[in-house]
Amino acid sequence: MSLRVLLGVLAAAGLFISAYLTWAHLSGASPVCVGGQSGCETVQTSRYSEIMGVPVAALGLFAYAAMLVCAVLRGDGAAVSGLFVALVGVLFSAYLTYLELFVLRAICQWCVASAVLVVAYLTLGALRLRDVGSDVPETGDGL
Repeated sequence: MSLRVLLGVLAAAGLFISAYLTWAHLSGASPVCVGGQSGCETVQTSRYSEIMGVPVAALGLFAYAAMLVCAVLRGDGAAVSGLFVALVGVLFSAYLTYLELFVLRAICQWCVASAVLVVAYLTLGALRLRDVGSDVPETGDGL
């Protein structure tokens, strides 16, 4: 499987998680958590769940959509853009994870899954960027 396909799968999975959490936030529904833990609800209803009235999950929705577009597109610009969005996502996820662990003292399983996805995207995006300038052709099989 090509790096671009893997990046697309990761971005699509993140898009799904962000869409679900955005829907839950906007509708007031409690996100489903394995084991019935209330961590997801605590995080979703905290004052940190929005930035200037915009749900954090909606920011993730935008970021994962951008990463998906970058995965689909070929070339240096798409590889660099995808890597940049993923880097910002990893840094933001690290901040949110800090808030979960040390401020809210609650863990949202969906948020952890999203953080894992964006770290994986960053890692594969770096590999893609490394290969963009090489002799590997950008057909469906390469980048």
